[in-house]
Amino acid sequence: MKKITLVAFALTFIASINLFAQTADIPVSKIAVIQIKTSGECDMCKTKIENTIGVMKGVKKTELDIPSQILTVEYNTQKTTAEKIKKAIAEIGYDADEVKANNRVVKKLPACCQPQPRPEIQK
Repeated sequence: MKKITLVAFALTFIASINLFAQTADIPVSKIAVIQIKTSGECDMCKTKIENTIGVMKGVKKTELDIPSQILTVEYNTQKTTAEKIKKAIAEIGYDADEVKANNRVVKKLPACCQPQPRPEIQK
């Protein structure tokens, strides 16, 4: 009986080593963090941008810093791309780096969320 138990244990041990070796070949998810300059200017903008981007497939975390208008996004590069994230921001009415906001949507945003003209700097 001890011999059968020992053989069963040895086979289980060898099988588990083989299983571990196979799972080591599975690629690990690639997590990236990007910072995107947006046109979000208030708490309503922050909520809308963070909630919209936060539910995208592959997005792990979002945080919009209102004073700098910088959105930081942590995401899985195997599930989404920076370009898709920027496009989603533009589709809800906000600029995202070089991707300009959808003008039709911008006009429907509350007044506080519409981009405010910046004063010209005199030289």
